[in-house]
Amino acid sequence: MTQPLPKAAPVQGAANPTVVVVSGLSGAGKSQALRALEDLGFFCVDNLPTSLVPQAVALCERGGMTRMALGIDVRVRAFLNDVETALRQIQAGDERELQVLFLDASDETLLRRFSESRRPHPLSAESSGDALAVLDGVRVERERLAPLRARATRVIDTTTTTVHELRRLLIAQFGPAADGASRMVIRIVSFGFKFGTPVDADLVFDVRFLDNPHFIPELRPLTGLDEPVARHVLGDPEAKEFLRRICSLLEYLVPRYEREGKSYLTIAIGCTGGRHRSVAVAEELAREIAPTISGPVRVVHRDPHRGEHTGERQG
Repeated sequence: MTQPLPKAAPVQGAANPTVVVVSGLSGAGKSQALRALEDLGFFCVDNLPTSLVPQAVALCERGGMTRMALGIDVRVRAFLNDVETALRQIQAGDERELQVLFLDASDETLLRRFSESRRPHPLSAESSGDALAVLDGVRVERERLAPLRARATRVIDTTTTTVHELRRLLIAQFGPAADGASRMVIRIVSFGFKFGTPVDADLVFDVRFLDNPHFIPELRPLTGLDEPVARHVLGDPEAKEFLRRICSLLEYLVPRYEREGKSYLTIAIGCTGGRHRSVAVAEELAREIAPTISGPVRVVHRDPHRGEHTGERQG
């Protein structure tokens, strides 16, 4: 009789735990799939004996982990007999969502990949890793994994799929946009070119073409966070046109960055000293894109007070 897993204490407002069992033929991309899921926030365990799977899931839930990915393949050998029992225990009740992902590829593709990597197949009868040994191993592996493949909720054939295409497929199914929500955080960073470009910037925009408030005595001691400076900078028709074009560009780019699985997108806005123009433009850009972006938008001002006591030119 199948015994259900012990239930973890419910977390207020938390979604039902998701368990993804990742399996497939050696060389078909299971390791790459687990890495992609790990980047998407899954807690991943590879090559876990199936008899320990129920306990591992229960322990993860007690630790507050609600997204788990478990790698199971022929390396667990005799433990494969317990796979069906382990899957039934995971799925017992309605508290968990279970998905079984199986990665497959043609024999010719697997043979080529093992030849390129110069690694022996885990079920090769000989350690030489020659073609006959690899093909024999693939045949035995298909037989042993047949029950797990039949249990799969999604089979991906990687015969003609690159590593990057496999990642995109997994992001589409398990990533931020899978449920229509976004998790990508957008950071808008104002900076001064004289202090260097932010090293983590994905997109860099230069606003030094705008009129510099530094040369207006009453505005010089202020920053772009002060209303007189913001009014001066943003009142320029060129600033308005710049913001319109940047918003249009981001409307096109953001969904595509999300599709690639980016967790953060850093947009750097630079002027001479990072005090006036870049600060005002960064604040306004955040206000304009926030209603159209489903994820959080954060603003960071790196340099508004650097060099303010040195008499150096700011912007």
